Amino acid sequence: MTGSTPHTLSTNRPQSMDVHSFEVAHVERDAYTVDIRGHRFQVDQPIEAGGTDTAPTPTELFAASLATCVAFYAGRYLHRHGLSRTGLRVRTEFTMATDRPARVTALRIVVIPPPELPEQRRAALLAVASHCTVHNTLHQPPEIEIELEP
Repeated sequence: MTGSTPHTLSTNRPQSMDVHSFEVAHVERDAYTVDIRGHRFQVDQPIEAGGTDTAPTPTELFAASLATCVAFYAGRYLHRHGLSRTGLRVRTEFTMATDRPARVTALRIVVIPPPELPEQRRAALLAVASHCTVHNTLHQPPEIEIELEP
């Protein structure tokens, strides 16, 4: 799942590719608002980093993106097999680099399945959850272009 509105843009990309777009706008200090498909949320920085700590950081949302994608895929697997999603949780930890460039160096995702999950379904649940869209993207990184508007 991509979570944004598809648009076809005239770029060097193949015309059959759907491009999803959204916008980020400055609010104040280190806070920004993100508008995606009519949904609005903010990002900020902790007070010790100069922000006002009104919202998660972009890096926290990056890790949350992976964790929620894993949870979504796990939940769909359970639903598809008539199993309850009650109790499904995903615990996430990430580690930041101590050198430059600034980046996440490690992510640990632990899927906590519902207590009633049969033992014979555990490996399949993990396999499905491990192939979510965000995880696949991290393993096959996209081309990234950052440019200034003319």
